[in-house]
Amino acid sequence: MTKKRWLMATFASVIAISLIGCSSNNGGNNTPAAKNDPAANNAATAEPAAAKPDPVTFTYFNATANKDTDSNKTEVGKVLEDQTGVNFKMEFLVGDLNTKIGTMIASNEYPDVISPDAGIDKIVEAEALIPLNDLIDQFAPNIKRVYEPYYNLMKAEDGNIYFLPFSPLVGEFIPAPNIDQGAFWIQNRVLKEAGYPKVKTLDEYIKLITDYAAAHADEDLIGMTTLTHDWRFFAATNPPNHMAGYPNDGEVQVDLATMDAKVYGNNEDTKRWMKTLNDLNTAKLFDKSSVVDNYDQYLAKLTGGKVLGFFDYGWQINQATQTLKANGNDDLEYFPLPIVFDGSIKDQYLEPASFVNNRGIGITVSAKDPERIIKYFDNLLTDENQLLTRWGIEGKHYTKDANGRLYRTAEQIAQLQNNDYKRESGIGYYEYYWPMYGQGSSFADGNAVDPGRQPEVAQASYSAAEKERLEKYGVKTYAEMFAAPDERPWYPAWSIALEQGSDAQIYGVKKTDLLRKYFAKIVLAPASDFDKLWDEYVAEYNKLTVAEYEKTMTEEIKKKVEKIKG
Repeated sequence: MTKKRWLMATFASVIAISLIGCSSNNGGNNTPAAKNDPAANNAATAEPAAAKPDPVTFTYFNATANKDTDSNKTEVGKVLEDQTGVNFKMEFLVGDLNTKIGTMIASNEYPDVISPDAGIDKIVEAEALIPLNDLIDQFAPNIKRVYEPYYNLMKAEDGNIYFLPFSPLVGEFIPAPNIDQGAFWIQNRVLKEAGYPKVKTLDEYIKLITDYAAAHADEDLIGMTTLTHDWRFFAATNPPNHMAGYPNDGEVQVDLATMDAKVYGNNEDTKRWMKTLNDLNTAKLFDKSSVVDNYDQYLAKLTGGKVLGFFDYGWQINQATQTLKANGNDDLEYFPLPIVFDGSIKDQYLEPASFVNNRGIGITVSAKDPERIIKYFDNLLTDENQLLTRWGIEGKHYTKDANGRLYRTAEQIAQLQNNDYKRESGIGYYEYYWPMYGQGSSFADGNAVDPGRQPEVAQASYSAAEKERLEKYGVKTYAEMFAAPDERPWYPAWSIALEQGSDAQIYGVKKTDLLRKYFAKIVLAPASDFDKLWDEYVAEYNKLTVAEYEKTMTEEIKKKVEKIKG
């Protein structure tokens, strides 16, 4: 999927369960960010404190969904104001992003600080952001420490840095214990009735669903559903890529050795996936209405108890999974599985350590005091304040054991699952969309920077039934069910920006439109028409600028690796 599709979400779900679920034994050692020295993280705060500056309020627009507020009305924001004298009046997106960004550009009036999400390219092209290079050199040693390993990826063609991304890795890489990325999900009751079998291949997964549906034919069950609404359509089209043993690099499958990028929208992997859905439809086990349902209707079906299985990303279904957990019926909750086409394939659902360089936060040309703002940003990037913004206040939002390990009690976890409480604490505003240590980062003492990456937090959130089920599979966390990711220095390929109007960029638009046109037609067709419709689709697909797209992506992937390796 494209970055534009991803972060929507992304990141809200990313935020809710700490996004980017990755798993690796040594991913952090193979990225430039591993050069960051956790032992030096507080050097900038060791100097004598200067007199507290006069209070000031800046404006901050964030192009994601949240409730508008002043940062100093939150517990974390008030602590930061006490340190710096700075408050932010935070505004979030209501309505259409392009309209909001377009109005700013037309008027040339901007907030002091902006995180424009998918509008980042338009904001940069409009020259709405100021260069940060000199400000960082003069006033921001922590920013330099955290981000300098990534400068080659952050600089625009003119050599300037205009915004700070949200994913620099500091310390050793820590994988997510829960699945906030892709997986094939199946209702717990299906596994229970089958005796908790080992399930690896697509055929095994489909048989589980088929057998359970046959045994409960009078319950009006939905064997499988999918999500096709709007930009979230990737949930219906990405599965064949994953089942072939590739991570979510977007539109391409990238060879580990050669870094050659090949599309998969017209290959045998996609054909096999669509034939599986067509077969399920013939057997009356596929949810026909899923090709027209919107996102809310999709989530409602997942929480309604009738859907036995589906593919999706953990961050995208977080609202449904939290609702199911709150409802308290363990049988109707879902278990994530790393399904592949054949047993010989190594799954790669978990993401490797990565740096996403096409989203971030910047200071605009309308900013009243860029120096004060950059100092505020720099102050965020100490270990102490990363602990504050991500974990909250000790004793209230988290606890520390005798060995210095951070965890949350069941009560603390429950409180922070309440969005209003999370906002009041400030964690709901500060855990993302600010200059930050990336999601997989760790402190010098080995604790995860992000609570969602701390195994103790994950395990404390599991019910007794969850723990018992995981034990049946010989694991303590869900991520242990999945293979560790291979190192992919370019990852994720979807973060590569393509020139607007280029053959490669046009391919992406037309390919999505074409797949939308044929997906429902092929999946819902009589079985006898499948091959004819598939051949028709492939013929149309091959008229697109496939070769140009693959050539461009291969070149850009190799360039990105060269930049990363210095």
